Amino acid sequence: MPDSEAKSSRFDPSGSSAREGDVIPPGRWARGTRLFRDETLHRLEILLDEAFRIPFTRIRFGIDGIIGLVPGLGDVLAGLLSLIIPIAAWIRGVPYVTLMRMGVNLGIGVLVGSIPLLGDAFDIGWKANRRNYLLLQRHLGEPRRHTWKDWAFLIVLACTMALIFAIPILLAIWLLAWLIQH
Repeated sequence: MPDSEAKSSRFDPSGSSAREGDVIPPGRWARGTRLFRDETLHRLEILLDEAFRIPFTRIRFGIDGIIGLVPGLGDVLAGLLSLIIPIAAWIRGVPYVTLMRMGVNLGIGVLVGSIPLLGDAFDIGWKANRRNYLLLQRHLGEPRRHTWKDWAFLIVLACTMALIFAIPILLAIWLLAWLIQH
């Protein structure tokens, strides 16, 4: 491959120039270079979660909270826009456990956000895009150092979900045993 061709195929998602000798294959990754730069992702995070402020308060919200007011379609559209940061994280090599955590953040935001009005207030406080952007930055700053926090978060979440599902089952068993005795 000629040197000029190698230079044109460089891709560094962080937006900085590639080091001499680094060759990244051209294709879909090169086309998304601008979209997945740190600056662009930070602007997206601000647009989705923090672009506006309620006057005389410290409460900030973005178009994610506004779009969510549209019943049904709004939460789906906001969820699709929110996928850009986890996709960028995947392309940039973030560990799968961190990607799972990003997915959980996004899922919680979309699931609870789908509740009319109350969900939109939750979206404004939860800020899934902000959380996911910070997870991406944390990984890029110190790769693989913080994955234990991601595992801990997912384990606590799994235990909480198991408890939530176990309580009605245990109550049903208790009620059935009580009915049989009486």
